[in-house]
Amino acid sequence: MNDFSIWVRKWWPGVLPLALVWAAAVWTTTAPVEKDLGAGATAALKDTVLDKAQIEVSGRDVRFAADAFSEEGRHSAVAQVEAVSGVRLVHNETRLIPEAKPFVWSAERDVVRITLNGSAPLPAIKSRLMDAARAIAAGSDAADNMMLSRGAPPRFDAAALLLVDQVGKLKEGKVTLTDTAVSLAGMARELGSREAIAAALKNLPDGYTVAENAIAAPPYVFQANNDPVAMTLTLNGYVPDNNVHAAIVAAVARKFISEKVVDNLKASVGAPQGFANAVTQALGGLSRLSTGSLTISDRDVKLSGDALYPAASEQIQIDLASSLPQGWKANAEISVKPVASPVDSTVCQQLFVEMLTRGKIRFESGRATIDSDSMGLLDRLIETALRCPTANLEIAGHTDSDGDTGANLALSTRRAQSVVDYLVKAGLPKDRVVARGYGDTKPVVPNDTEENKAKNRRIDFVVR
Repeated sequence: MNDFSIWVRKWWPGVLPLALVWAAAVWTTTAPVEKDLGAGATAALKDTVLDKAQIEVSGRDVRFAADAFSEEGRHSAVAQVEAVSGVRLVHNETRLIPEAKPFVWSAERDVVRITLNGSAPLPAIKSRLMDAARAIAAGSDAADNMMLSRGAPPRFDAAALLLVDQVGKLKEGKVTLTDTAVSLAGMARELGSREAIAAALKNLPDGYTVAENAIAAPPYVFQANNDPVAMTLTLNGYVPDNNVHAAIVAAVARKFISEKVVDNLKASVGAPQGFANAVTQALGGLSRLSTGSLTISDRDVKLSGDALYPAASEQIQIDLASSLPQGWKANAEISVKPVASPVDSTVCQQLFVEMLTRGKIRFESGRATIDSDSMGLLDRLIETALRCPTANLEIAGHTDSDGDTGANLALSTRRAQSVVDYLVKAGLPKDRVVARGYGDTKPVVPNDTEENKAKNRRIDFVVR
């Protein structure tokens, strides 16, 4: 046996425990060092703007991987890790995120969701844009299809956040930002939204421009529904302002004799030219129907329902088409109400009195021309007259006491004759009606106030 073998055999029992002690010492000191270096590197990067950052420590060497948003930020981040006390070597695996040329971002709304597409420059901005999208989603989903890219124009975040707000005003559509050029297309959610979007775009950051604004407005809709069972006239939709609103309500009060008005109208911009005149004329047609509805969508007018007697059906359609402003279209679907059962003369007189108590036949001032606001009342009087096949009618005209007695008598006679002519044109036999004027000789109240004088200016239907 040689000397080395003798040495190994002699010292081996003592060397083995020393080796184990050394290994344990290395293990127990390396793990805490790596943990401390990892924590120090992470802390050094807390104020940096990076994506997908990873720190791995082996001994005193650090593997550092991350997506950086600029070359300067990348070098700064590596330097901060290198400066951590105890770090021997940094294996730099950082990279720059791709650059987008052009830098395109978009927000799109459909029936079920808002989707953000394209590029975003930073994770924080990406998160803020999604928060804004969720805030205006109004129950819809918000989907994030954005990717992080370099190359965003200055103040991208301010421009994109403003545009997300505009998507909230769309029923459907898309807003696209290409570098600093903005394009919009789609349908506004409500009337006035298109104008609100155009106003908001004026607040884009300096340097941003609107290349295209193809946002369409929804139809400008006005609706009226006459329900004879509930005796209500319900108004829905839009009017351009409070003045037109008041004028329409006043026209309703003149044209409809007993219906309770349910007014759900709202003021909004976007009314087509001639709106107030068209609505007033169309309401006149609706007032002549026993039951019916009126829908105005932009410049299209649809009137449907039942006329009170056959001759009225055609006349309502002709009057509607001829009275609308130029460029407006009329669509009248008018049928005729079934003929009611006949009544005797006593009931007939009672029905006339009841109707003329609720409303009155009006004329142009100082003339015998029947005011168009009275057509609805006249048609109901005609319907009643047609239910009295054996009754003869006197149409009696009356005035107040103002002016010359002879002139009043003549005016009352002419006005009574105008009503007779209307009845005969509607189909009432000519030999059953007669016109008589009484001037100011039969007042129902003293002519001592303007209100009383108005009551004395009247047309009575008298069954003979």
